[in-house]
Order: sequence, then structure tokens, then C-alpha cells
Amino acid sequence: MNAMTKHAVNAYSQVVVESGVADADPHKLILMLFEGAIKAVAKARLAMTKGEIAPKCEAIAKAIAIVQEGLQLSLDVKAGGELAENLNGLYEYMIHRLVFANLKNQVEPLDEVGKLLVDLKNAWAAIAPKQPQPEMAGVVSDNTPPQRNSAVSYGKV
Repeated sequence: MNAMTKHAVNAYSQVVVESGVADADPHKLILMLFEGAIKAVAKARLAMTKGEIAPKCEAIAKAIAIVQEGLQLSLDVKAGGELAENLNGLYEYMIHRLVFANLKNQVEPLDEVGKLLVDLKNAWAAIAPKQPQPEMAGVVSDNTPPQRNSAVSYGKV
């Protein structure tokens, strides 16, 4: 596990999230971070509409921690170039909007950040690496007959 992935694991663990983080590949880990941030923003919105100040503050702090300590610090600007720099700026913007929502007790910035997070999560999910299919002995997955010139397919030595 590289330092960037390890940092994302630590950030996600610190904000009390689902198990399975340690076994997740880097792509899945980032997806989980997006999901955690989206849930935190939704909780903050609900608490805000109910006038529950402490839960609102906790949820916003959790969303900020995920965005800042998980998503933003996981960026590799050298490898990601301009795209990583743009994402870094977007994460900074989201953090500012979350702080503003908390200070001014306004739902609109939460809705804005929530939409941005959902859009980014969906884009990230769309570029998921193809998972190799587990091999099943003796089963042909694409319904094509085994090649007749293969000694293995006929059980010959």
C-alpha cells in the first residue's frame, strides 16, 4: 500500500465509516470516500433543517475531513497534472462552501457541495478498472466450444 492510499485509509477510518477499507483497492477507496462525504453532507443538511446545531457541525466537520484529508491529500499532482490541480481547486472550493454553510446556517451551499460530490463520484465510478473474472475450471464463459487442437481441453497429456 503506497503512502497516498494509506493516508486515504486513515482519513476514512477517522471519520467512522464502514468496514472493508483495509481490503479496498485504491479506486474503490476513493469511491468510498466520495460516498462518506455525500452521506455527511446529507446528514448536515437534515440536522440544519431540524435546527440541530451540534449534529450539523459534526456532520459538516466530517464532510470537510473526508474532502480535505481523504480526497484532496490523495491527489498526485505529478501524475495527474492539470486534472489533479483542478480537482485540488474544486476540493478547496467545497471546503470553503461547507465552512460557509456552517457559519451562515444555509442549506444552499450544502446542496451545491452534495451535487458536486455526487457528480465526481459518478465520474469516478465510470472509470473503474475492469475487475478480472474469477476463473472457473472446466467452464467456458463465452459459450464458445473449446478449441479442438488443445490437448488440455480433451484431458490428454
